Amino acid sequence: MTSFLFAMIIAGTPLLFATLGEMLTEKSGNLNLGVEGMMLIGAVAGFGMGFYTGNGLLAIAGAAVAGALGALIYAFLTVSLRANQVVSGLALTIFGTGISSFVGTLFIGQKMPEKVIESFTRVKIPLLGDLPFIGPILFRHDYFVYIGYLMAICLGVYFYKTRFGLNLIAISENPSAADASGIHVNLYKYIHILFGGALCGMAGAYLSVVDVPQWQDNITAGRGWIAIALVIFVKWNPIMALFGAYLFGGLSIIGFRLQHLSISQNLLDVLPYAVTIIVLILSSIRKSKEDAPPKGLGVPYFREDR
Repeated sequence: MTSFLFAMIIAGTPLLFATLGEMLTEKSGNLNLGVEGMMLIGAVAGFGMGFYTGNGLLAIAGAAVAGALGALIYAFLTVSLRANQVVSGLALTIFGTGISSFVGTLFIGQKMPEKVIESFTRVKIPLLGDLPFIGPILFRHDYFVYIGYLMAICLGVYFYKTRFGLNLIAISENPSAADASGIHVNLYKYIHILFGGALCGMAGAYLSVVDVPQWQDNITAGRGWIAIALVIFVKWNPIMALFGAYLFGGLSIIGFRLQHLSISQNLLDVLPYAVTIIVLILSSIRKSKEDAPPKGLGVPYFREDR
């Protein structure tokens, strides 16, 4: 049981980063369906940077920059040019998939250098790692996992306890009113969309650099789409994203734990995606103020219209 919960944290970490990245974007009032594309761009950029430099920190930084550049394309189209957000996001996913496949041909059959792998060795947090039951599950991971914990907590504080976070929420609810009160709407959108893209790029890099340190085409395997659904599932709450991401991480690896049962492996592989569809259906049926998306989500803002 402990080993499964430990593996669940690892499997859920890329989902957590991608979910937080998309949450940042949606909190700015933009719906970005390009999460899968940004994850793939980050995955191939991170792998390439780690492979050529032998530096794990540069690999993650390169992935974050690559993800942010992908988000910059989306931001320019939807914020500056006010293009359709759904179409722009889908185009970014197609673009990211193509770029990762094209660049990834350079790394087919290649493994990440041992120096990079060693930089992500697991570290036990003093005292916390010795706690019974939860210590081995939560506090004996690589530092990337710990950054995920801190990122979720910091975003929770940022959204609800800081002036900038409250300004961001105001933009997602009513950008015209936020603009009238002196908030630079487009600047907020650009900053948070780019930072969200960076988190998605880091999510991809976790897969290609840390989790599976060997290049595989389409390494994200649809996790970006699950992350988009997770934002709805956790009600745009970064603290709840911790639990949601690790839950779906567990669903993604449960097939390995049930191999001894006479259950079709294909059925087990499709389980996380089936649950994603169920979550979306239940979210559309169960509507309340608490579950509602930001009112300005997906609506282009044109200042002259206010």
